Amino acid sequence: MTIDVWAPKARRVRLRRPGQESDLDLAVRDGGWWSADIALADGEEYGFVLDESDDLRPDPRSRRQPRGVHDASAFFDPSAHEWQDSAWTGRPLAGGVIYELHLGTFTSEGTLDAAVGKLDHLVDLGVTHIELLPVNGFNGVWNWGYDGVLWYTVHEAYGGPAAYQRFVDAAHAAGLAVIQDVVYNHLGPSGNYLPEYGPYLREGSRNTWGDSVNLDEDAVRDYIVDNALMWLRDYHVDGLRLDAVHALHDERPVHILQELAEASDALSAHLQRPLTLIAESDLNDPTLILPREAGGYGLTAQWSDDWHHAVHVAVSGETVGYYEDFADLGAFGKVTTEGFFHNGTFSSFRGEDHGFPIPDAVPTWRLVTFAQDHDQIGNRAAGDRLSQTLSYGRLAVTAVLTLTAPGTPMLFMGEEWGATTPWQFFTSHPELELGEATAKGRIEEFAKMGWDPATVPDPQDPATFERSKLDWNEALDGDHARLLQLYRDLAHLRRELPELTDPTFADRAAGATEAPGGRVYGLWSGAVAVLANLSAEPAVFDVDSDVVVLLATDAGVSLEGGRVTLPSETAVIVGPAL
Repeated sequence: MTIDVWAPKARRVRLRRPGQESDLDLAVRDGGWWSADIALADGEEYGFVLDESDDLRPDPRSRRQPRGVHDASAFFDPSAHEWQDSAWTGRPLAGGVIYELHLGTFTSEGTLDAAVGKLDHLVDLGVTHIELLPVNGFNGVWNWGYDGVLWYTVHEAYGGPAAYQRFVDAAHAAGLAVIQDVVYNHLGPSGNYLPEYGPYLREGSRNTWGDSVNLDEDAVRDYIVDNALMWLRDYHVDGLRLDAVHALHDERPVHILQELAEASDALSAHLQRPLTLIAESDLNDPTLILPREAGGYGLTAQWSDDWHHAVHVAVSGETVGYYEDFADLGAFGKVTTEGFFHNGTFSSFRGEDHGFPIPDAVPTWRLVTFAQDHDQIGNRAAGDRLSQTLSYGRLAVTAVLTLTAPGTPMLFMGEEWGATTPWQFFTSHPELELGEATAKGRIEEFAKMGWDPATVPDPQDPATFERSKLDWNEALDGDHARLLQLYRDLAHLRRELPELTDPTFADRAAGATEAPGGRVYGLWSGAVAVLANLSAEPAVFDVDSDVVVLLATDAGVSLEGGRVTLPSETAVIVGPAL
């Protein structure tokens, strides 16, 4: 086999294998590449030594780091796994339901193998796609995953790359597609040795999280595209969620996102199963999901924070910060029928016009919509979920609005039973100074917003991580079990009613009206109506005389003589009898 490494900054590169008497000098090739022909056994450790230093560095394309990101890499042969998913034909995103989870807090064990034991729960829930938060190598034991520095690895505490293959195999056996969250816009603060090898980062250019990735370099672009193909090919992953693509500074004629889409489409044609690329972006720019022949990048879908903001305001009444604009009475109707609320309109949070309209031809499912996700919970000072402040009735209305949205619905782990455990910002930086700086920065950030520093959890405190783990016993009793059954019923109804997955924005209508103590909301798709009362008094809607109640969140909802009456904090779906 050939060992390759891109190290244009180095004058000498040696391969070191712990336990061997001497290092092996690699031969330099064109373009800053170094290589050597050598056989490595599965699990055998190795690393590189640059120039005249004696410090071992991990392989930038390491598949496994048994003792963390500062230590030796271990050879891993992905072809050794005997895949059991030969009959798997994949799942398209259209008509799907995504479930976002963090492996470290999804189960008490926090491993991939433990997560396999919960797949039946997801199948019963009606989920079609599992979205894993980043699993690449980061320094420490627990972390959200967005501080990764070795993008080709699977974090050892989760079980490493072999466990990842077992997880995907089990998910496919259960009929579930797997989407992996990947971070190509920055690297974490500890264990990033890439700058010692070459210009992976762009000097003097920073984004919110650190130095920008240097997309001017062909080898860096290949590093990203090859990583994407690794997940899709070697780990049989069905799609990728691309973190914060607005932070990818690219001035090439062909954007890196288009390169990723083209490479994914080519692999999809070869594998003969759908492969999905979903962008997270705060630009409200449909260019991401427009086809390439229409001037777009050709990605499958993008997250819609606007939909989240509109529904969060509707169910919680919170209107501080970026929620302020979404107190507009027309916000819910606009995100339902046009996709983006800010599509060229003034954003008070940004202080300028923001966004672009989505063309009518774009199908609704290309927007991923959610009432809760890891960011919108974890980036709150206390990491509090909606379930920690809202009544059962409002949580039930949230469920109805989420699973009848025109986009592709996404749930955050535990949302389906109204988990009371928070999901807080947690880190485990071994470096004392970095840990202290992280905690201090978090407290200062929220102090500026008026939060009492004593109420902001210390991200370095192990208790912050432990508090964020799901308590699965909650789902068995009381309103938790009741809410879980509602989510199951909604997912089933979404599959049964074609109106709920109608991909045409023009076929939707929605709006809100003021009422005593709140607002009432309506969404119409064909002959199906979704009605919600978030006011303090009963609300009455006129409907077609031949419709029936298909689902109601409360036994007090009534339909008589073409009129639906909803008690406070309830929702109903009416339409032709199934």
